[in-house]
Amino acid sequence: MRSGLSALHPDIVKARSGLAPEGAGTIGLSRFRGFAASSALGVCMADIARIIEVVEPEAKALGFDLVRVRLFGKTEVGDEEHTLQIMAERPETGQLVIADCAALSHRISDRIDALEEAGEVLIEDAYRLEVSSPGIDRPLTRLKDFANWTGHEARIELDDLLEGRKRFRGELLGLEGETISIADDGVTYAVPFGLIANAKLVLTDKLIAASRPIDASGVDVEEFDGADDILEEQED
Repeated sequence: MRSGLSALHPDIVKARSGLAPEGAGTIGLSRFRGFAASSALGVCMADIARIIEVVEPEAKALGFDLVRVRLFGKTEVGDEEHTLQIMAERPETGQLVIADCAALSHRISDRIDALEEAGEVLIEDAYRLEVSSPGIDRPLTRLKDFANWTGHEARIELDDLLEGRKRFRGELLGLEGETISIADDGVTYAVPFGLIANAKLVLTDKLIAASRPIDASGVDVEEFDGADDILEEQED
């Protein structure tokens, strides 16, 4: 099994020119959503829950919070290998720079290699590891994300119908317990967190104006956006 991109560097690392909201803090709610395998059934077998168990302590050891874990199939990213995408952030900035991504990438690679040497196979096929920062139009995967980004526009896609529809786009109005309020075309909807399949912010002037840039030192402006482009297509 290969988790590496090349002999020069074992992984893909990237930091987006993303921003964090002014005054955005963390809240006590920390339930995750959006950790799921999106590879084709029967093509690549992987226990995403187990991968999270392996990856999250490595992120925590560096002071990072895990945002999302995704496994993309070969055809989804137009590559010969699957892509395991790990998205994380610094709690204080909501982002990672290139050096952060590289550090986390190496920790995860070393941990996975150690498990494989001990006989545990996490992904039943060749794959490459991509460690990335969320970016400004970030995915919303945790309850606290919906609270932190109240007042901004988002897109939400559900697993099941809610009031006859699965997709919503509009301003996030707030969070009460595990229910998110969103205003879509003048109507307010109460969306249970447990129904959400995908959610992300919409890039707007308001979002940019209300955000602050991260430390861009060492950031390579070239980005590998294949996986996120696939998510856009799945949500549209």
